[in-house]
Amino acid sequence: MDILNKAGFNQMERSLDAATLRQRVIADNVANADTPYFKKSEVRFEELLQQELNVSSFEGYRTDPKHFYIGRPARVEAQIVKDKQSTINNNLNNVDIDSEMSLMAKNQLRYNVMVQQISNDIKKARTAIQGRG
Repeated sequence: MDILNKAGFNQMERSLDAATLRQRVIADNVANADTPYFKKSEVRFEELLQQELNVSSFEGYRTDPKHFYIGRPARVEAQIVKDKQSTINNNLNNVDIDSEMSLMAKNQLRYNVMVQQISNDIKKARTAIQGRG
């Protein structure tokens, strides 16, 4: 069962944390859309995760605490990056409200799908443990 795969479950948890952080950052951008000199921020997670997964992140299974660690798991945390270069308004602000609202909707959909996936995995594990259909 996927839910019993601790590394996979932990990665899903970090993905949910990244989506929550992204929602806060986008909300901050929207709230400051008319603030002079405000520079928008964005959350980088998926591309960092992909880079980490492209590097060998193989980890061997240990049957005893005295065994050596083999490989390493992917440990990626979301990062907030500020866009200090661009400007789209006369007040040197770079928040595009339409773009931010679109990103917010996309992020909300992504978050809902992840929550639904975790919920389904937990239901499957519960069904397997209880032996009911």
